[in-house]
Amino acid sequence: MIFGIPIIQLVVLVHAATLEMKSIDMYIVDNDLSSMSYELISKFKGSSFYNISGSSFSMDKANKAIEKNQTDLILHIPSGFERKLIRENESKVQLLIDGINGTAASLINAYSTSVISDFNRNIIVDLTQMPAIKNMNPIKMEESYWYNPELNYKIYMLPGILVILVTIISMFLAAMNIVREKEIGTIEQLNVTPIRKFEFIIGKLVPFIVIALFELAFGLLIGKIFFHIPIVGSLGLLFGFTIIYLLVVLGIGLFISAISSTQQQVMFISFFFMLVFILMSGIFTPTESMPVWAQRINVINPFYYFMRVIRMILLKGSGFWDISYEFFSLLIYAAIMLSLAVWRYRKVA
Repeated sequence: MIFGIPIIQLVVLVHAATLEMKSIDMYIVDNDLSSMSYELISKFKGSSFYNISGSSFSMDKANKAIEKNQTDLILHIPSGFERKLIRENESKVQLLIDGINGTAASLINAYSTSVISDFNRNIIVDLTQMPAIKNMNPIKMEESYWYNPELNYKIYMLPGILVILVTIISMFLAAMNIVREKEIGTIEQLNVTPIRKFEFIIGKLVPFIVIALFELAFGLLIGKIFFHIPIVGSLGLLFGFTIIYLLVVLGIGLFISAISSTQQQVMFISFFFMLVFILMSGIFTPTESMPVWAQRINVINPFYYFMRVIRMILLKGSGFWDISYEFFSLLIYAAIMLSLAVWRYRKVA
């Protein structure tokens, strides 16, 4: 559980957890059957983002395909499309998009609108029959993206998934630790020893910190070998920040364990906090897009801090002062959680 499961999940989830739209199923209803409608359809066929899932002359069949989840998009070209375009200088096409997933629908709409706009520009040039326009060199735009030039989504997702896997294993194991001692009865044996409470907590922390750091290092190695993730910043800074972060999540885990009586209680409480923390961490979408009240609540989310920092160090090469706010925030957070864990652990003989 400590080593095998996280590695398998890392390899699988980096490929699966993506918001990219690279395979859009498209259903075509071409009631015009003209050269221009064929040219428009060819624009979509020529794109690697679209797969033609079906075609017919009936909108009823197309609607049934989208209702059965057999297609994501319907392109409806009405009769008289080419004639109106030539005679009236305007015509219409219809896009019907499956809007169950709002994010996917907006991306499909953006892609499709871009394809139609490109077709529209070409038609304007062809219909004007003006050599000056045809021979004119358009404005050439060259785009350059910082930190992830190829917009490879795996590079963005791998650090985030690595944060979640390292946290779940360390926090969950730490939370199960003390309550396990209670269930098997060894906690009473520890209580009669001269060991002090803070020494007991330190003894519970150190093994899981070592395990979590090893998992982080192994995860980075897998990311470098299999996904070619860039490591621009300092690994020493990353591991130093990780130790502070682990003190926070392990402190939370030990505090949950100290206030619980059974492993079932620990599991329910741990998963409640983990789900909330993961969904608000910014792993998929920026936290800046959340409502203001949610952003204020998010200051108690340790996932949020580490999610930002690991991407900043690995992808941007950020230094200590770039992450100083997150570092000192987690340092205070760690002091609070470890103090609570030490205070709540009752050493009764």
